Formats: sequence, C-alpha cells, structure tokens
Amino acid sequence: MSSPTRSGGPGAADLSPTGLERKIGPLQATAINMTQMCGIGPFVTIPAMVATMGGPQAMFGWIIGAIIALADGLVWAELGAALPGAGGTYVYLREAFQYRTGRLMPFLFAWSAVLFIPLIMSTGIIGLVQYLGYLIPGVTGDGGTTPLGKIIGIAIVVVIVLALFRRIGQISKLTTGLFVIMLFAVLAVIIAAFSHFSGAQAFAFTPGAFGSGGAFWGGLGAGLVIAIYDYLGYNTSAYLGGEVRNPGRTLPRSIIYSILGIMSLYFLLQVGVLGSIPLDELKSATSVASSVLEQAWGSVTAKVITVLIVIAAIGSVFAGLLGGSRVPFEAARDKVFLPVFAKLHPRLNLPTAGVLTMGVITAVGSLFTLTDVINAAVTVLVIIQSIAQVAAIVVLRHRQPRLNRPYRQWLYPVPTIIALAGWVYIYVSSTWLSIILSVAWILLGVVAFLIYAAAEKTWPFGPKEIRDAFASAGTTTTEGAQA
Repeated sequence: MSSPTRSGGPGAADLSPTGLERKIGPLQATAINMTQMCGIGPFVTIPAMVATMGGPQAMFGWIIGAIIALADGLVWAELGAALPGAGGTYVYLREAFQYRTGRLMPFLFAWSAVLFIPLIMSTGIIGLVQYLGYLIPGVTGDGGTTPLGKIIGIAIVVVIVLALFRRIGQISKLTTGLFVIMLFAVLAVIIAAFSHFSGAQAFAFTPGAFGSGGAFWGGLGAGLVIAIYDYLGYNTSAYLGGEVRNPGRTLPRSIIYSILGIMSLYFLLQVGVLGSIPLDELKSATSVASSVLEQAWGSVTAKVITVLIVIAAIGSVFAGLLGGSRVPFEAARDKVFLPVFAKLHPRLNLPTAGVLTMGVITAVGSLFTLTDVINAAVTVLVIIQSIAQVAAIVVLRHRQPRLNRPYRQWLYPVPTIIALAGWVYIYVSSTWLSIILSVAWILLGVVAFLIYAAAEKTWPFGPKEIRDAFASAGTTTTEGAQA
C-alpha cells in the first residue's frame, strides 16, 4: 500500500499519496465494475441489437463484443496493475506519451473524458426513464420521453450526485448492495424468459444471414457499437486505482472477472428474450424485460422487478460517475486541468468539482435520444481512450521495461492486436455525424492544449518534463522543446 501523506487522525494509514483513501477491496472493485456495466443497457438495447442485425443472429454480436471487451480488458489489467493511480487512462497516457508529445495526450483524454463519461451515464438515465414508463403513466409517449420524464430523469441525477457525497468506504458498501439488486433483477428476467422458452424461435436465424452480404455481416458494425456500449464499465475500478487496496492484484482480477460474469449474463438474457418474445414484437419493444416478466409471472411481479431494474440503472450511473470524477482530479493535480478540480472535499476526501461537473453534463445528456448519445459517446471514447491505450501498452513495454508489472498481459501482443482491430472496426462503423463530431472535438482539444502549453511554457513552447512516476527510482528529467 502507498505511504500516507499525513499522519494522525482516523484512517490516515489508508491514504494514498493523493489524499484519497484506499478502501476498495477485490469484491467491491468487481461489484463496482459489474454494477456500472449492467445497468439499464441490455434491457433497452436488446431490441435495437436484434433490429440492427436482422434477427436472432444478434446473439453472436454479443459474443464478438465480449471478445473485444476481454482483449481490451487485458490491456487495462496490465496498465492498471502497473500504474494504479486515480483517473486510470489519464495516468497511462501521461506515462507513455510524455517522451514524444509532453502533456498533449493526457490533456486530450481529460478534455474528452469530461464529455464522454457523463454522456455514457446519461444513457442510463434515458433508459431507466423508459422503464419508468411501464410503472408511471405519462413518463413516456409515442415520441419517446415526455417533458415529465425528462424532469424525473434530471431529478434522479441530482439524487445520485448527492449520494456520491460520502466516504469511499461507505460508497463501496453501497455499490455492493446495488450490485446484489442488479444481479437479482437480471437473473429474475433470465429465469422468467426461460420459463416459457421456445428454442425454435430463439434460433430461427434469418435465411442467408451468415452468407456473403447477409443480415449478420451487414449489421455487425452497428451492432458492435451497441454491444460494446453495453460492456463498458469493466474499467471503472481502474479509474479508482488510487482508492483500491493492493491494486496490483485487485485491478486485473476485478476487470477480468467482471467481463466474464457480464458476458455470461448478457448471452443468457439475449437468448432467453429471443425465445420468449416474438421477433416482430421484440424489435419495437420499449421495456422488453417488463414484457418478459409480465408474460411469465403477471403484472404485479413484473412491476416489482421493474423497480429493481430501475434501481440497478441508478446504481450503474452512480458507479460511472464515481470513477469518472477521478479523471479531472488527477489531471488538475498535474496542472493539466483547471485547479478547482484538484481540490478534495475537506471531510469526505472526494473530488467535489469532478462529481458536480459530470453530474451536470449527465443531466443535460439525458435530454437527448438514446441512439444519438450512444454513438457520440462511443466514438469519442474509442479515438482518445481505447486506441490510445493500445499504443500506451506497447510504448511502456519499450520505454519502461523495468516497470514493476504485477500482472503481464496473457499471450501478449495477441490481445492487444485484437483490441486494436476491434476498436478501429467499431469506430468506422459509427455514424458519419458521430465520427465528424469526435474528430472536431479532438481538434478543438488540440487548440485548447496549445493555448494551455503557451501559457505554461511547456512542450511545444518549452521543455518537456520526463517523470517516470511509477518507476522504482521515481526519476524526473527535463528535455528541450524539440520532439
């Protein structure tokens, strides 16, 4: 465990050098990941997945998405175990790219993460409001979420933000409780689906779907955008690397276990739903889980478990904002982001500005449509996080070969190559509008960085500070302004 930054007072020995408390153990870390992964996502995207891929063959889209997620998870596992700091990717990009481009890459990540992390969380709010429509008349209508639904969504964001204002030890226990609720809700829907399951219906693949130009291949790219969105969250514990006990062991296990666990649940859920709801009805369903439950056990039981699904969705947003708020905190500590984000709550040891800012953006994002937000969030994430991390693991193996790596990626570099190919395919399969907006956002970030670099007189307008923060010697050197 890292040395404390101050002595005395309760829990001082559990403080990391950043002032954050190391209170998250293996069970809590895995629960945080799985809770963030399986919020409302699969319950609202199964119909879209089936429609996009043209039928029951959509189940294989989940499997391919899981392979990409697992390959990428092994990238996260090595980086997280070796560089266990608050902010996850921010730390990895800072350490890997400082040699060539100074602070550019970590700046761009912090710049983008403040946008895409809460956008992903806003999809959870949009989805849970859809399910509230099953319980509360007037929340949803033919055109989607009504003004009442949008107000309720914003109110839920406010409640989640307020719930985050507590110590990390309390938060990890709360998240574990939310994880249990999520697991119960998902298993209930799976059991309900298989209680009146038709194998012939579930596996009635569209004729010619897997042939050249078939429905499977035609919809795979767009389907993977949906699938990978549903798997996102396996990295949440890595964002909390500064608050995890024994991160060299805890982070790799929490990432790998959560992906394997959610992959199994998603596949069973997808197959069960396909075998219990007619295809034409499924493609247009807005609360598919509630329909499955009502068909199996009646409306009263369906409403009770739908409440649990909504709570699970709230838990997902809670866990996502918990991890995401640590990104601007670490960047601000490095003076790469606004100083206000570096301040911790004086009593609760949490990054106040990060929690509040991401909460506001989540509330705004919840006012848009689900598919638009998913595409916008995933494309920005892929270009500045996922592909950049693939480069980071290669660069760090070359630049810092003696870095302590408690976990080394299995079969390296095969998972890294699979992750890279998967992310590139997902990116080019997104809508053109999302791709254009993601590139524009990055270019705007480059301009913002140049303004910052000129003011701070750092690269490319000054020297580069090379700081191997996680090397055993913790060396710092300064190079000239040349690349």
